[in-house]
Amino acid sequence: MTTFPSVEEFTAATGEHLGHSDWVEITQEMVDRYGAVVGDEQWIHTDTERAAEGPFGGTVAHGYLTLSLLSGMTETILTIDGTQHMINVGLDSVRFQRPVRVGKRIRAGATLTSARKLPSGCLFGLRMEVEVEGEPGVACVAETRSLAVPWP
Repeated sequence: MTTFPSVEEFTAATGEHLGHSDWVEITQEMVDRYGAVVGDEQWIHTDTERAAEGPFGGTVAHGYLTLSLLSGMTETILTIDGTQHMINVGLDSVRFQRPVRVGKRIRAGATLTSARKLPSGCLFGLRMEVEVEGEPGVACVAETRSLAVPWP
């Protein structure tokens, strides 16, 4: 994890790769629970027998599940002293480039693409690239926007 002693030092790191998150294992239980919550229980995600014969050789994580894991991954990549929490404020772009098969581990690498101080905190952008352990390329690329909120 990279810890920045101040917002000023964080903003000065614009353009730099900040590191990688911890690895997260994608389990069938995680995929099933996510599918039940969002109402997407398509067989490629939840039917292990049918999916074994399908295009990916097994069940795969929902793209949006992979995307939603970025919030927690970001918290294992960086902290900014003097701030109390980070709030997601949006996405500029997202691309799902390859499936994430159940049983695999993923992690995200983050590059700081922009950062500026505002009265409400530090608005910043990250280019997040999700990799699958042992596989070439990236599974997901997302341009995220967050606000680091200072202590009162």
